[in-house]
Amino acid sequence: MVRHVILWKMKADLTNEESSGVKEDIKRELEDLKGVIPGLLEIFVGTEPLDTSNADLFLDSLFEDKAALAVYADHPAHVKVKDELVVPNVQERTCMDFEI
Repeated sequence: MVRHVILWKMKADLTNEESSGVKEDIKRELEDLKGVIPGLLEIFVGTEPLDTSNADLFLDSLFEDKAALAVYADHPAHVKVKDELVVPNVQERTCMDFEI
């Protein structure tokens, strides 16, 4: 299995209300991909970091294997969320993928 973890920092020019709304949209749209994308076993998006955090949003997902992660990366439903919600609103992205 492969775990895919991403931390995002929202763009600084977003108001708190805009940022909260976008984070909820990202959470809903990404979590709704479970059952849509083959090989995606688990997906959770965290939107409420503690004050000790230096990221605004995170994704924790689990895939059957590396091939399933590759399918997810290119799947139109995922690309739509990335292109329409994530890329326009995020200034920084950190990713770590690892086998478990």
